[in-house]
Amino acid sequence: MSGHSKWATIKRKKAAIDSKRGKEFTKIIKEITVAAKQGGGDPSANPRLRTLLDKAKESNMPLENVNRAIKRGTGELPGINYEEQTYEGYGPHGIAVMVEALTDNKNRTVAELRRLFSSNGGNLAEAGAVGWMFKQMGVVRIPGNINEDTLLEALLDFDIRDLTVDADGCTLTVDPRALEKVKQKIQELGLKPETAQAELVAQNTIDLTDQQAEKAYDFLSELDEYDDVQNVYTNLISSS
Repeated sequence: MSGHSKWATIKRKKAAIDSKRGKEFTKIIKEITVAAKQGGGDPSANPRLRTLLDKAKESNMPLENVNRAIKRGTGELPGINYEEQTYEGYGPHGIAVMVEALTDNKNRTVAELRRLFSSNGGNLAEAGAVGWMFKQMGVVRIPGNINEDTLLEALLDFDIRDLTVDADGCTLTVDPRALEKVKQKIQELGLKPETAQAELVAQNTIDLTDQQAEKAYDFLSELDEYDDVQNVYTNLISSS
């Protein structure tokens, strides 16, 4: 790829800050609850839950919080009933945006998202308006100085769709069905992935001027700050 997603870097840095103040914990807890509700509380039989437990561990979430979230999902403890919703829209300067949310009140969530989009010069769109630009892929991010050739050689048996290297490390895009095996292989090489999860990856990208991009990143961050929002994806890249 000619560019990389600066938004991915911003999200990682923001998640580290959010983790310290508990906001990231809240998002992970909601995801764990939903994953346990849908696939059961046994991580060995629930790949989504297993991935989230790794995420919780990396964020230094107390085990007690994790266990409570699982029990709420399985019904062993009372809890809020969250629904998964995906919203689509256009942000500042025409960037395409996909928003994944977990909400206990769809009317509240859609009203707030519509306000956030419109107040930033964008608009919340109908289902399918921008979704065709994105495809669910497995994304693995490895921090540090990575030898690209050595990594690719070790992963020859896997369907690596894309690999980008920048100052922060490297990002691999793989078939989501191979995500867990790719993660294991990378760990066998002595590398520690920062994240390894399914994400919506833009198939068509847009690049903006620095000034335009800053406004777009401010908008994306504002979306990400909203409590009901779990993930924000965009087709905006940075070629710098």
